[in-house]
Amino acid sequence: MTSSPTAPGYLASVSHHPSGVLPRTTPRRVPALLRACHPEPALAVTLFVTALGVTAGRGVAGSAAVAAAVLAGQLSVGWSNDAVDARRDTACGRRDKPVAAGRLPARTVAVAAWTALGLCVPLSLLSGVAAGLAHLTGVAAGWCYNLRLKHSVLSPLPYAVGFASLPVFVTLGLPSPAWPAWWAVAAGALLGVGAHLANVLPDIEDDLATGVRGLPQRLGRTACRWLAPLVMLSAVWVVVAGPPGAACRGGLLLAVVAGAVAVAGTALAAGRHSRWPFRAAMVVAGMAVSRLLLHGTDLA
Repeated sequence: MTSSPTAPGYLASVSHHPSGVLPRTTPRRVPALLRACHPEPALAVTLFVTALGVTAGRGVAGSAAVAAAVLAGQLSVGWSNDAVDARRDTACGRRDKPVAAGRLPARTVAVAAWTALGLCVPLSLLSGVAAGLAHLTGVAAGWCYNLRLKHSVLSPLPYAVGFASLPVFVTLGLPSPAWPAWWAVAAGALLGVGAHLANVLPDIEDDLATGVRGLPQRLGRTACRWLAPLVMLSAVWVVVAGPPGAACRGGLLLAVVAGAVAVAGTALAAGRHSRWPFRAAMVVAGMAVSRLLLHGTDLA
């Protein structure tokens, strides 16, 4: 009996390519495996959290430990996503996915996901038990999304938990561990929810056709088109108003510009495949991240 791609045990039981035949040659196995890890968001999150560690005072060794742990966690979540979604992506004709396109066996991606997760545990604990557990909680949230919660109305929750855990990981690993400021955690959670909405937006119809009914799919394209940049905008406002003395003229100007980008990106959207809301959300997210980094010394 073939495992369902939505079943929790599917990732452990994957043993063949969705087409039923393993590729005969593997000259491009490594590039395909790198493509399957969702490299752009994985690298972006790793660079952001590493920079946050530097500005917060983690030092060279501490920031290197942050980078290694976050990268391993992001790789594990990205690879597990493609392993779990192998048959669904194949049914949707996702040629951008190496497994669905026949360039990589699903078993290889599943093994890579578990290997990265295994490495993530000791790498996270290099920052201390409390910090390590905070990061592993965020990684676990990503796996919960892939295995079950993406089909639930609670689909934004793993993103909120995963992104909110990152400033906690940074500050609990400081030489003098401390919980991060509320605004850093809130901004992280909002960035996570915004990332979820923006990521789902281009594929809502395909998701619905294959039985994926997370919160964005239930809300529909029009609602998500507006919500994605507006949630990111909320993150900007939090990092502008939250830090002590941060709501200066420059911060308020940034918030106004972010608002204009959010509204313009949504207003320019035309048609099912428009990328303008996604682009607007990413630009606004970049503004929020830059503001977070600017106030890294106020994080704890």
